[in-house]
Amino acid sequence: MDTFRFGTVDYTVFMGGTILSIAIGLYFGWIKKTKKTVEPETSSASESPEITMPNFGSKKMNEYLMGSGNLKVFPVAMSLIASFISGVAILGTPSEIYNYGTQYFLIVVAIAIQGLVVSYIYLPVFSALQVRSSYEYLGMRFHPVIRNIVSIMFVIEVLLYTPFVVYVPALALNQASGLDIHIIEVVTIVVCVIYTLLGGLKAVVHTDIWQVAIMFVSVLVVAILATCNITDMGEFFESLEAGGRLIIGNIDPSPFVRNTVWSVVIGGSFYWTSIAAVHQTMVHRYMSLPNLRMVRTSIAYFVVGAVIFYTVLSFLGLLIFHMYKDCDPLSAGHIMNNDQLVPLFVVQSVGHIYGMPGLFIAGLFGAGLSSLSVAFNSTSLVILQDIVRGCFKMQPGERTSTIIVKSTIVIMGVVIFGSVILLEKVNGILSICMSLVSIATSSTFGIFTLGMLIPWANTVGTLVGGIASFFLTAWITFGTQIAAASGQLLTHKLPMSLEGCTGNVTAPEVVAVDEEQVFPLYRLSFQWINPIGVLTVVIVGSLVSLVTRPTDIKSLHSDLISPVIHRFLPKECFKQRNPHKNAGNDISTIT
Repeated sequence: MDTFRFGTVDYTVFMGGTILSIAIGLYFGWIKKTKKTVEPETSSASESPEITMPNFGSKKMNEYLMGSGNLKVFPVAMSLIASFISGVAILGTPSEIYNYGTQYFLIVVAIAIQGLVVSYIYLPVFSALQVRSSYEYLGMRFHPVIRNIVSIMFVIEVLLYTPFVVYVPALALNQASGLDIHIIEVVTIVVCVIYTLLGGLKAVVHTDIWQVAIMFVSVLVVAILATCNITDMGEFFESLEAGGRLIIGNIDPSPFVRNTVWSVVIGGSFYWTSIAAVHQTMVHRYMSLPNLRMVRTSIAYFVVGAVIFYTVLSFLGLLIFHMYKDCDPLSAGHIMNNDQLVPLFVVQSVGHIYGMPGLFIAGLFGAGLSSLSVAFNSTSLVILQDIVRGCFKMQPGERTSTIIVKSTIVIMGVVIFGSVILLEKVNGILSICMSLVSIATSSTFGIFTLGMLIPWANTVGTLVGGIASFFLTAWITFGTQIAAASGQLLTHKLPMSLEGCTGNVTAPEVVAVDEEQVFPLYRLSFQWINPIGVLTVVIVGSLVSLVTRPTDIKSLHSDLISPVIHRFLPKECFKQRNPHKNAGNDISTIT
């Protein structure tokens, strides 16, 4: 890496992609004003109920925060992909395949499963209730205090996650160009703040189209060119087999094995559903479309795109292994951590082609910018809708709402830059990131699941279940990290060779560790953290609700319960009063 630095063509490609992203965002969200409201498509109420636009203080705020609820299917689908495929995935997935084999590729099955679950279990509830923040549902179903707690958890979760999406592309560009990493981080955050601040949701969604295109083309071109460099495909697959990387049917029932059929499919389904079903960054885009049918179509496009993307990333991991099968860059000291593996491969395999490193880094930046802008936009809505209006019961006008929303974006940019500095020594982005996010997402998803699928769940049960889940997943996550840092746990990477390394390279000493002495929960695969958190909420919440005056089904409106439950409990069993007017609910102020 020290022998390579960005050339003029690389800088031109990278800067061109970045500048075009900014220009598109500003054009669609700021320069091109909506001339008139587009009428939603007409369809049957049962299949595609129209979504009524709430009042955020004025039409201007409606346009800024929700695109007036009239966005198109394709831009929203691309935006969903952009936030789903972050720089963490682009660098983490090939590294996961390289170190642990192809078993992780079954994540595409989990992605397909979550698409069906979201479309037919969770999404119909949000559509029927016409919410804009997913956490408004919790105020209708339970008590406003649940809504307040979960919305604050969302803000904290975003502040934990977004430093990763800034640090990843900054690390890659620093590696390839030699630019100071802190300067790169500042530029990334400032660029994203500018077009999100000025353009709102339309800027975010339409910019994501271009960023997804750059992300996909950059990864696909690298994979194609690297494949063309392989002269014997038979030898390629033989090397993968010899290296033990072709693993697809590991049905080991042990929860301590990192990747098995069960952990990847079940754990992955829980994790990605918890993000796609109830996370505000996703629900925000769902509810910017006019009706349910269009939202389901966008989710279908999103699933197909995500599956294709992860397939290419997984194959890229195999290409990386083939190139370094005789000399592991990490063991040889060529890189400092696994997150530098993909940039190293790009430079050494296609770096001689003018513009290719620049294109790949532009793709990483596109992933970072899209994830960051979505976080800015959705968090500002939550601050206004759930915290200012819901928690503090304030009703700010247009000017005050604008100040709150835009100040939130600026403050988040400052906080994220302060946080990203702390990540420079973090290794293994994929597992650490999923573990940290799982603490909040598993508890939140469990609470929504409890509300939508367990009719007798009450506020006390939900609160107890949520707290139990949060502390249990936090205990497992941080206990695991401490045990790993102290050397009590091994990484269990598949073997790598150093025979082909030049110079005096010696394999790192392997220290014998008796992992049986480590507390079992700390040895769990990170894939199981989310399912444990979700099931803890549902089980504990259900039981506590049963012993603390369970909710009378006749007091609930049918729209508050998922349609899958209606097959067992017909609508006649529910109360027919409008759920927007439940006691303690603040929704009446915005519909």
